[in-house]
Amino acid sequence: MSLIEKAMGRIHAGQPSAAAVTAKHQFKELWQEIAAADPAVPLPGSPATPTSTRMSDTSNGGATSRIPLVIPLSHLLEQSFITPGKEADRTAREFRMIKRPLLFNLSSRKDPPVMNARRIMVTSALPNEGKTFCAINLALSIADERDHSVLLVDADVARPSLPEKLGVAAQPGLMDALSDPSIEIGDLVVQTSIDNLSLLMAGGLHRKATEMLASGAMNRLLESLSTRFADRIIIFDSPPLLVTTEASVLAAHMGQIVLVVEAGRTDRGAVSAAVACLADAPGIVSTLMNKAPLRKKSEFLPYGGYGYGYEVRA
Repeated sequence: MSLIEKAMGRIHAGQPSAAAVTAKHQFKELWQEIAAADPAVPLPGSPATPTSTRMSDTSNGGATSRIPLVIPLSHLLEQSFITPGKEADRTAREFRMIKRPLLFNLSSRKDPPVMNARRIMVTSALPNEGKTFCAINLALSIADERDHSVLLVDADVARPSLPEKLGVAAQPGLMDALSDPSIEIGDLVVQTSIDNLSLLMAGGLHRKATEMLASGAMNRLLESLSTRFADRIIIFDSPPLLVTTEASVLAAHMGQIVLVVEAGRTDRGAVSAAVACLADAPGIVSTLMNKAPLRKKSEFLPYGGYGYGYEVRA
């Protein structure tokens, strides 16, 4: 038996000695070195720590901090997402342009001001047009700003995909807070290892998701998010408009809506029908053309070649 093992045995037996104190100190230093190398390892004497953190907020002076949820940068790179620390590529440059009008709409220079401009919903007419890809890249691009932080919400509650796309484990989220009033929504928001980016996942599936998104509880939840995280832009990855009714319900709470349209695939009728679904939404509706071809007709980016514009309303 080693000196450390003997000393730790005395500590547990309530018989600390000089050797035990020395061994305990050495043990703590060694553990701290391990924890520094691996964020998933808790410090000695601390409870088992999940791989997420409760965000600090603007209402209570900051909540208790825990270890951030680690988003593997290699996974982002493999999925062609904007990757922190990587030299800006075409996708990063184009999302710099895409985010500018959205950021302008929440600035003091916008006249008249846009109500709830910090709530941005990203949706599409049909599935597989790249709306989640665009929502994640938009969030990553805005998080790279010096003056802005982002809360990315997986509001596609029927087919949540943020955990898979980001390479992280699923956690309780939006639907859990809606179905259980005792759950504080702020406690489900997790900080990530990427500066200025936090997540709220979809949570468990619920057969009455549409009714819950349209309920008074959803209004209160959004107000709570907007108040507690008033310094953050909240981006909602929403379901497709023509497949479920959740997106139309969610749109009623948004200040800005980005409609993703896949170039060469989504026909004009589907786009018109999607815009019609947003007719009663109070926010500004804009369109984002996704998967557009490069200069050569045979050359495409996986999710690249973006166009951006506004759907003008009377």
